[in-house]
Amino acid sequence: MHHAAASTATETDSPPAISRQVARAQRREARSLFWRGWTLVQIAEEMGVKYSTLASWSRRDGWELASPIAVIDDRIEVKIAALLDKEPFTEGDMKRVDFLMRQLEKSARIRKYGETGKEGDLNERIAARNGPAAKAKREEKRRNFLTLDQWQALLDDFHAKNFAYQELWWEHRNERTRKLRKSRQVGATWYFAREALAKVAEAVLEGQGATALDEDERPRNQIFLSASERQALKFRREIVGWVRRVTGVELKGKIIMLDFVGQYPDEEGEGGEPAATGPALDPVGFYFLSTNSATAQGESGDFYFDEYAWVPNFSELNGVASAMATHKIYKKTYFSSPSIKTHASYAFWNGEDWNKGRAKGEQKPFDISLKNLRGGARMPDGSWQQSLTIHDAVAGGLGKLVDVDELRREYSEERFRNLFECEDIDDTESSFPYARISPARVNSFLKWSDFRPALIDIPGGRPFGDAPVWIGYDPNKQGRDDAALVVLAPPEDAGRGKFRVLEKHRLNGLDFQGQADFIKAVATRYNVTDIAIDTTGHGQAVFELVSHWFPMVRKIEYSVASKTALVIKGQNVFRAQRIEFDAGWSDLMAALMAIRPALTGSQKGVTYIARRNGEVGHADIAWALLNALSNEPLDAGTAHEGARGGRAIFFD
Repeated sequence: MHHAAASTATETDSPPAISRQVARAQRREARSLFWRGWTLVQIAEEMGVKYSTLASWSRRDGWELASPIAVIDDRIEVKIAALLDKEPFTEGDMKRVDFLMRQLEKSARIRKYGETGKEGDLNERIAARNGPAAKAKREEKRRNFLTLDQWQALLDDFHAKNFAYQELWWEHRNERTRKLRKSRQVGATWYFAREALAKVAEAVLEGQGATALDEDERPRNQIFLSASERQALKFRREIVGWVRRVTGVELKGKIIMLDFVGQYPDEEGEGGEPAATGPALDPVGFYFLSTNSATAQGESGDFYFDEYAWVPNFSELNGVASAMATHKIYKKTYFSSPSIKTHASYAFWNGEDWNKGRAKGEQKPFDISLKNLRGGARMPDGSWQQSLTIHDAVAGGLGKLVDVDELRREYSEERFRNLFECEDIDDTESSFPYARISPARVNSFLKWSDFRPALIDIPGGRPFGDAPVWIGYDPNKQGRDDAALVVLAPPEDAGRGKFRVLEKHRLNGLDFQGQADFIKAVATRYNVTDIAIDTTGHGQAVFELVSHWFPMVRKIEYSVASKTALVIKGQNVFRAQRIEFDAGWSDLMAALMAIRPALTGSQKGVTYIARRNGEVGHADIAWALLNALSNEPLDAGTAHEGARGGRAIFFD
């Protein structure tokens, strides 16, 4: 009984136990009083808490070391709690609570800024500017900027789409000089446009994480040279289309200037642009130039010389081009289908230029045989040269797109060797030798201000306004699936002014109705005043279909006399330099050079052919042009002179 009574007495004398929640509230209240200037003794008397307990709380929670912002937060919280417990809770109380909550939010930003040093934590507007949505919007608006992931996607797609022979070109991308002679239709323009951008992608990605890059490791300007600006812009279209397809980014500008600001972003960076952790990269320009001394100079970088074997004044232009790559870090790439052996580029190709002026003992032969150059070879001048025939291209993967046997059937043996087997043309027997037709080549993009080729592919577009044009058409022959169409602008001053070839098309695989529909589609965008169609063989069917909607269509029946008249008229126009076409149209030049005189079957007369195993035909574009030119009488060019006579030949 005694022990039980003692136990009961002890339990009665002990202070009652309190919950953890009450203890936390007491501790918080004590801290609040301390931060308001109360001493621990005063707090102990006020709250009935032992002095030693208060001292322990202060030491553990660092009351004396608290920052001003923590003290202010505490005062605000006390005010808010008092207002929320107030009865009645008025509209004025509600506004005070709202105001105090905003002050708490501001103090929270100040506290975060003290931890991170980021202005975005202090200013919500800066935070919004640096948020993921804002960054995505800025990247979308930035001109010609690609992220590292986008550069990688381009490089991956580049290699995935290349054929084996194109990967060989890539392996030799760092050669100081590459000289390529190649078959037509092997994707060289397509490849080198992409290669130029892929080289930049490679440099950007390899620079990731580096603090600095040597000069030869940095992205370099890329320069594309073509015979005309219209041709050069094909490179731009390839690049822009490729980047759009792979990344969704639309590159802008006639000169594409790539932006590398913040290329290597720091995820912790602040400000309007991300902080850079890698080397600073200068902007890189992609320049698309025509080969004339007024434009093909002034820039430095890697250059690509497109169809260099067809440009006039090659030696002079090559000097200008080479100056753009004077520094050893820059790379030079020449690629072209072969033209003629008398062209200045042939001496550049076979080493004659390099050996010229050297002592006999220092001269070295250039082995330009197909056997030596099939896989590429080093030349005495240090360049890497290759000849790529259609056969090697097919073996390297192009067989998915090309049927060599079909091409052989379509082209004469001589034309096939030139176009697809890298053999140069002997134009000594041509009715239209290179020297005669080369002066007709112009930079149409700049010279023809009244012609807007961009409207050709736009429905309802009128690229030449209401000015008159003539159409020449050469349909397929003996059932072969090749045909050609030319749109010719006649001179305003008949007999004296210049003709201009506005459009040219080769058609494959279309039946008669398809060919007639194509002619009509072209005619709808022009004010057509004449259409001339060769009706030999299957051309009659096309002629009849066209006559339904263009009753004035002219019929030309090929014969010895009519073909002679066509060639004589064409020679007269070219000799008088009364015709112009875009300098990039080497296929039109090759077609004209393929026309040559030959004895008739009876061996008693002369006709004109583009040899195809002894058959007439297959300089389609050239014959289409001559058909159109025949709308001007033979003597039109001499009518103004009076002293000379002439005769006109008319066709039924």
